[in-house]
Amino acid sequence: MAEKVKVGFLLLGGCAGCEMAVVDLSEKLVDALEHLDVVFWAPTAADVKYNDLEAMEDGYIDVAFIDGMVRLDEHIHMANVMRRKAKTVIAFGVCASLGGTAGMGSLYDKEELFEKAFKNTPTTDNPDNVFPQPECLVDGKYHLTLPKYEEKVRTLNQIIDVDYYIGGCPPHHSHVGAAVGALLSGNLPPKGSWITNGKAVCDICKRNPAGKENGGRFKVQQIKRTVDGVPDEDICLLQQGYICFGPITQGDCGGSCINVNIPCRGCGGPMPGVKDYGAQALTSIGSILQNDSVAGELMEKYPNLAKFFYRYALPSGTLAKRM
Repeated sequence: MAEKVKVGFLLLGGCAGCEMAVVDLSEKLVDALEHLDVVFWAPTAADVKYNDLEAMEDGYIDVAFIDGMVRLDEHIHMANVMRRKAKTVIAFGVCASLGGTAGMGSLYDKEELFEKAFKNTPTTDNPDNVFPQPECLVDGKYHLTLPKYEEKVRTLNQIIDVDYYIGGCPPHHSHVGAAVGALLSGNLPPKGSWITNGKAVCDICKRNPAGKENGGRFKVQQIKRTVDGVPDEDICLLQQGYICFGPITQGDCGGSCINVNIPCRGCGGPMPGVKDYGAQALTSIGSILQNDSVAGELMEKYPNLAKFFYRYALPSGTLAKRM
């Protein structure tokens, strides 16, 4: 029997949803485990400690899946440790790959975020203005520490070298299965690539107007939000006025949001070759608006366009570098 592929999972600043996508493989995961040896899965699934990873020989792990964005000095340290221990590193999910929704925190400095989280919310009772500190002495003898909060959110490849990327929030379990199959077979794209089917959400969307009788594409003539009504399930969302990022987003999800009548918001990541997802989204959507009046309506409906177009991708884009 061939030697099993040693696999590690490391969660940084995320919700563990990406790792749940692995569990969602169900029976397929059981079959894959015949060929995989999970040697590290923390802090989500196994009672192992970070020093267990640090004690491994460099290069011991064949493939490491790292999910979550980078915001703490702890994340930076563990990402570097895993990079040394793993022959191949995959940025697993949109947070590791592009920054994720938490990346919008980079629009504010950390003092503003702490004020909001620990003082200025209706349910917060903090009259002494106590905020988390990296170091604290309790009762004069207990020296406690917390990870240091970095100034900005960063993507995994801004900390370490990344070999492959997988999008999604979380990645669709069927695509995770395909990615695991590609790993086991060695049928992988060039290093630095996204592991993807290469199709946009529009390419797999049953509403795509291309080629339909009496159909075809036309300019967007109005802007709607999902609170403005229920979209017609047989008509392209964009052509109903609901802004959808399907044209510029990888469709490895199988169109999960579209299938439940919700516009794509871009968690799948950019199509291959696109370096700045938010800039591409802005350009693509802007090019299909009917006129300046519709563009004004877009800005009225979505007053913070940075958060709208960079919902999942702010730390990876040019905008973040200029802030």
